[in-house]
Amino acid sequence: MTSSSSSKKLVPDQPEISGSTTKSLRTKMIKSEDSEKRILNKKLKDVEISLPIVYGNISFWLGKKASEYQSHKWTVYVRGASNEDLGVVVKRAVFQLHSSFNNPTRVLESPPFEVSEAGWGEFEIAITLYFHSDVCDKPLNLYHHLKLYPEDESGPMSTKKPVVVESYDEVVFPEPSEGFLARVQNHPAVTLPRLPAGFTLPPPVEDAIRKKRGDTKDHPLSQWFMNFSEADELLQLAAARQQVQAHIAKLRRQISVVDGPHQQQLKSLSDQ
Repeated sequence: MTSSSSSKKLVPDQPEISGSTTKSLRTKMIKSEDSEKRILNKKLKDVEISLPIVYGNISFWLGKKASEYQSHKWTVYVRGASNEDLGVVVKRAVFQLHSSFNNPTRVLESPPFEVSEAGWGEFEIAITLYFHSDVCDKPLNLYHHLKLYPEDESGPMSTKKPVVVESYDEVVFPEPSEGFLARVQNHPAVTLPRLPAGFTLPPPVEDAIRKKRGDTKDHPLSQWFMNFSEADELLQLAAARQQVQAHIAKLRRQISVVDGPHQQQLKSLSDQ
């Protein structure tokens, strides 16, 4: 039994919080950085970086080994849409389980971002994703209802075929910094835009160990992961839409430059 859903989430850029001491300290640190770092902190207008993710759970019925309170073993997770390592963007994931579990707040500081447990009941799991400092200050909250039993509860349960429930999301980061874009430009987990004409990025820093760490392509449960082919089409549409938006923004700037003198002339005539 499998089920899925798809949506798109827009993660705003780092918010300004008035009166924040942290913000003040951050501002001072940016001012003390060298010119190269200041360039990397520059925001890119009309550019978006997308992070396709899948979150859900896989549960196995224990069959003859099942007890009253231990009928299923299950894993809840957040993974890349094509099983890539999300650690390049996601710094930490927090899973909030039911209060009946020991240590119900599970904090994962590195990928793979998943929690495995055993139990008998279904409940909602809150998942909070925290991003690296050059990505976004605001965390992303996800909610997943743990599913243990197939939709057709009248049918026989199997110990070999698990229940799989997954949701697809495209997390979008508008106006990323040049440093963020340079850091992830060659990473398979993210979808990058076509850069503006004449724009160049510093060469990426390859970290083979970090890039491989948490990669779920060889995950023991990967045979049960759903193939979000529709997600790939959505990403292509999003990339095309972004190119159109960037082109429109460029045309608007050109029109503004050309019309500026004419608008001033009309204003002068109207004042006479």
